[in-house]
Amino acid sequence: MAMVDENVVGIVAIISIFVCSPLAIAFARVIWRRAVNPPAPRSQLNDDTAQRMIQMQRSIDAMAIEIERISEGQRFVTKVLTERSREPAALESRSKQQ
Repeated sequence: MAMVDENVVGIVAIISIFVCSPLAIAFARVIWRRAVNPPAPRSQLNDDTAQRMIQMQRSIDAMAIEIERISEGQRFVTKVLTERSREPAALESRSKQQ
């Protein structure tokens, strides 16, 4: 068994009392303050942020409407092109039958 010097025990005791204890107390106070003062919920946004969120929502709604219009136009063009590609094939089959 190794012998521990009495001076080392005293130094470790002094360090733990005067250094580690205040650090532990400070950390505990930080945790305590966070528990007492929880962060404000998101519903309590300031007026500027709320107005910006409303404006962003309106912009997104407008973009969604425009995208729906574009997709409707694309569906229409696809339908017209499909019908046009069927017409020559139908004309060819009629001419072959005659």
